[in-house]
Amino acid sequence: MTDAINIIKILPENISNKIAAGEVVQRPASVLKELLENSIDAEAKNIDVFIKGAGKTLIQIVDDGIGMSEHDAVASIERHATSKISSIDDLDSISTFGFRGEALSSIKSVAKVEIKTSPKNDDLGTSLIIDENEVQIEKGNFPCGTSISVKNLFYNTPGRRKFLKTNSTELKHITDTFKRIALSYPSISFKLWNNDELTFDFTSSELSERIKEVIADNIFEGIIEVEEKTEYLNIRGYVAKPTFLKKSKGEQYLFVNNRFVISKTINHAVFSAYNHLLEKGEYPFFVLFLELDPKNIDVNVHPAKMEIKFDDEKNVYNFVKVVIKKSIGQYDLVPNIGFDNSEKTSAELKQENEEYISKGDFSDRPKPKMNYNRNESRGIYKEDDIDLLFSKINPNMKKEITNNNSYHPFEDNVYQHSSNITDASSPHDTSSFLISLHNKYILSPIKSGLMVIDQHVAHERILYDKAINSFDADMPFSQQLLFAEEIKLDPADYDLLKSINSYLNKLGFEIKFKKKNIVVINGVPSDVKSGLEVDTLHEIIKEYRINEEEKHLEERDNLAKSFSCKTAIKAGDKLTEQEMRVLVDQLFATTMPYVCPHGRPIIIKIPLGEFDKRFGRT
Repeated sequence: MTDAINIIKILPENISNKIAAGEVVQRPASVLKELLENSIDAEAKNIDVFIKGAGKTLIQIVDDGIGMSEHDAVASIERHATSKISSIDDLDSISTFGFRGEALSSIKSVAKVEIKTSPKNDDLGTSLIIDENEVQIEKGNFPCGTSISVKNLFYNTPGRRKFLKTNSTELKHITDTFKRIALSYPSISFKLWNNDELTFDFTSSELSERIKEVIADNIFEGIIEVEEKTEYLNIRGYVAKPTFLKKSKGEQYLFVNNRFVISKTINHAVFSAYNHLLEKGEYPFFVLFLELDPKNIDVNVHPAKMEIKFDDEKNVYNFVKVVIKKSIGQYDLVPNIGFDNSEKTSAELKQENEEYISKGDFSDRPKPKMNYNRNESRGIYKEDDIDLLFSKINPNMKKEITNNNSYHPFEDNVYQHSSNITDASSPHDTSSFLISLHNKYILSPIKSGLMVIDQHVAHERILYDKAINSFDADMPFSQQLLFAEEIKLDPADYDLLKSINSYLNKLGFEIKFKKKNIVVINGVPSDVKSGLEVDTLHEIIKEYRINEEEKHLEERDNLAKSFSCKTAIKAGDKLTEQEMRVLVDQLFATTMPYVCPHGRPIIIKIPLGEFDKRFGRT
């Protein structure tokens, strides 16, 4: 009988630590999160963050917390070394951010780490320089608190490093993490330097002031305060007014006992509270703080500690839903739009209009009046006046309109290319009229029934094709601004804009990059509405990120889709009949008039037989 071969072995510590680091340290933002939480647990009142190379080169956290003795500093880098818990019973009532004792151990296994720390009332502090398992210890005079520098992340695991995203993407994750933690503790002052430039400076303040600093100065124009206390659960914070709903998932902030978490249960409760007020694809902004006994939640679910379980999930769900619904119910959901405004001041009308249009793609937008100088007897528009019509549509259509004053694209071969459309009747024939339904859909009779076109996605398809053609032609046309627009961006958005600027230039944007994350807009494509240049650029950046992270689109396709989505006319923009005709004709000149670049249908047909059946004619 031969001896069995032993194949199960205990992994060396340096290998097991790297495996553990894969759970805790997924990207630079993970390191930042762990170190910031350690500083908060250490009772810091001021925390400074220094970032270089999107966190790949350096992440440094400096705090004025309680600091560590030499013994504690050396012990802190060992696996499962923690001051937060001491027995298994402590896991049932965790009140600190950290408790596993894995963060520093995992970080030092995939980066070079330097720690300088000094406890209060101690003459000398301790310096540790750690390169994997080699530790150099020195004594010195350091400020009270702790400074931790993490350099060359994943330098010894190149497989992990190559899976990191671009610098702009990683920096975006870093700033998002920084903002979330800054929101959770407004009483702490936070600063962030990116490549030696001070990017964020959040002073100690109340929650309302911190929200203004992190989100926007005017955020309180669109949110409602929420507060309710019970013996079991307290909730406080803010939710969006129904007129300020978002098209992005990225602005929902939930904190349970001041810990940022992601909870499908709470998210669903908030969404349910809005009920029929939410259109498809809309998301309510919210910043909510839930407070309850740590014994009633489990945060030991995932190494990232961003998932939790409630011991009474059903009642927590119902409580949140009822409180949010009550708060929304106190807000006037019916704005006075469309009535006699003769006695209202211009300021009142402006405020009312802004509240109404802020609902995004589902409301009317103000539009300047145009004088078309139409010859009503002949149905002809002067050539000069065509330039005033529907300026967002490709001007190539101008020639076709002026050369063909009686074109009619609404026969049953409507799905063919516009050049093949039969010139069957003049615009004054009863069969050729166009009707706008609630400024969202264009209706036109065809031989077999009724054609319905979604005006927003139709224009989106037109602009998408135009963008792709602009990339290929490389002959940009820019509309120069009379007064250049200067804006300050997040460092992540600044880097992203730089990386895609060559494509933006081909579209017609002229952007100059200055120091301190400032960009100057000198010119824009003719499709961008006057006065909305800054907003449009912000919206393109936001849409680009959504496409990049959720849909993983190729750069050129991503920008074309982001541009077309954010510059297209909206559902709610009022069009004249001639503008609708130009839009339709341009649509059928595109490569794919049936679906928008994101796959949504543009056109539907309702057969005449369907109407006959509904009216009992069959």
